[in-house]
Amino acid sequence: MHREKRKLSLARSVTFILISISIAVAGQLVLKIGMDRIGALDLRGIASVVRLFTEVVKSPLVLLGLFLYVISAGLWLVVLSAVDLSFAYPFIGLTYVMVLVLSRLILKEDVNPIRWAGAAIITIGVIVLSRG
Repeated sequence: MHREKRKLSLARSVTFILISISIAVAGQLVLKIGMDRIGALDLRGIASVVRLFTEVVKSPLVLLGLFLYVISAGLWLVVLSAVDLSFAYPFIGLTYVMVLVLSRLILKEDVNPIRWAGAAIITIGVIVLSRG
């Protein structure tokens, strides 16, 4: 049975979308910090896979990052229930931009000019797609 979509206002739609992707970006950053604390892992055999699983389960930061992804996905489902996918999905591109900016600011990663140019192109693309 197909239910009628309950439309959100443009402002509410964009707000929910931005909150969802912001939580996803926060999850990505927390996962990175957590994995940096665990250290590099290789997956050359079952012992390595077991170590990865064990380290992930013992890491509050990695678990928090995964939890943030679940929250983000839940909010995304709310968005998808109320707006067209063709409107909402292009905003996912902003996650790349937000990760780039926050990786520079929080993780102190080097970001070269080509990446900044790509982020600008993505941002322009999201703006154009959201107007259509």
